[in-house]
Amino acid sequence: MPRRLLALTLAALAASALTAPSARGAVMLTANLTKDQEGEPAKSTSFLTSTGASRPASSGNATFIINDAQTQMTMSATVFNIDVTGAQTPDTFDNLVAAHIHAPAPAGTNTGIVWGFFGTPDNDTNPDNLVVTPFATGVGGTFTSTWDQPEGNAGTTLTAQLTNLRSGLAYINFHTTQFGGGEIRGQILPEPTSLGLLGVATLGLLARRRRPA
Repeated sequence: MPRRLLALTLAALAASALTAPSARGAVMLTANLTKDQEGEPAKSTSFLTSTGASRPASSGNATFIINDAQTQMTMSATVFNIDVTGAQTPDTFDNLVAAHIHAPAPAGTNTGIVWGFFGTPDNDTNPDNLVVTPFATGVGGTFTSTWDQPEGNAGTTLTAQLTNLRSGLAYINFHTTQFGGGEIRGQILPEPTSLGLLGVATLGLLARRRRPA
């Protein structure tokens, strides 16, 4: 197969894997959560305590895996300098009040909640898989859960949101007492290694097809 045709074939397969909700095969997604990705006034407002003193900047990261059957999306998200129990710091401004996934929206655009997993709304109910593990020392913690196929906010489901998730049109954010509209946010994006694995598998298939009988 000519190299140009091979390159075009791989590109087409990669695009199809990211956007087609009917495609099969596990998909990895990631998000890097920062305040800069939130809208105003959070974006330009300092991290403060209830008395007006500065507090450490919060941040986070998350990894998501959509299973082969496209019926579940597992999540592991870690946040730093957000009080996930309400007792990790004496102040209340850094207390976590809610956490959600929103879609559809490109980076920098706000949109509605499609799956809430902490606080209100709570759509992690069929079943409730959320486990919150606070840091043993320091402020923050890890959230693990699974978005199951029938779950979703305002009548949506995981199936209905697969295209948005796989196309970079969803984001995750964590809301605190100080920033009720969202303190940190991260666009959910396809992990480049998923494309690499797809390319390796495709190259192997093409090589096998070119072997003489």
